[in-house]
Amino acid sequence: MLEIRNIQVSYAEALILRDVSLSLQEGHILSVVGANGAGKTTLLNTISGLLRPSSGQILWQGSDLVSRSAYEIAADGIVQVPEGRKLFSRMTVRENLLIGGSNFRARSERLEKIKEMYTLFPILSERKEQLSGTLSGGEQQMLAIARGLMARPRLIMLDEPSLGLAPLVVKEIFLTIQNINRQGLSVILVEQNIVNSLRIGHYGYVIENGQMVLEGKAEELLRNEHTRKAYMGL
Repeated sequence: MLEIRNIQVSYAEALILRDVSLSLQEGHILSVVGANGAGKTTLLNTISGLLRPSSGQILWQGSDLVSRSAYEIAADGIVQVPEGRKLFSRMTVRENLLIGGSNFRARSERLEKIKEMYTLFPILSERKEQLSGTLSGGEQQMLAIARGLMARPRLIMLDEPSLGLAPLVVKEIFLTIQNINRQGLSVILVEQNIVNSLRIGHYGYVIENGQMVLEGKAEELLRNEHTRKAYMGL
């Protein structure tokens, strides 16, 4: 479904991603794990078209995305839910959802899609006329995911969805990710929460200093000695 071949990405003179390659099978959860600053967000921003690689290919259903705009990539079904949620804080829950469903793929069905989001996240129905900036952290993350789903993506990319949330809320967020995946949606999950991420993933990559250092089935990475020592303290 998605294949990345040897991309390199720089900020100014600093090389952030070095010959990064990965592949995602349709219908899978792909977990990309690593420490803060390893290059995970840069990877997602490059797939989304917010950054351009200096070399390499990003193939989506066989078509190279490197020359395409972020808007075109989103319209083709790749949607990113950014780290920190990036909601429109002075707009209501409902208004944020409407904006999420404003592209041509989703516009004609967005009122029906809102109802689906209220079923998936009942708390958003209760808060629909509340300004998003006044929601709790967990509610804001639910809204961020729902806003992404409003665009009717074929691939949703989640950047640190558990960051700063209480353990019970984190559990709910990961259960939601599994739920939307079971409905057929492909997921790239970028996380520092390595254990939870690999527990729900089908396949995983470990990124360190802008390079992929390990890959394999998610359950195998959980048992990998390097992963356990470097990220789990075991």
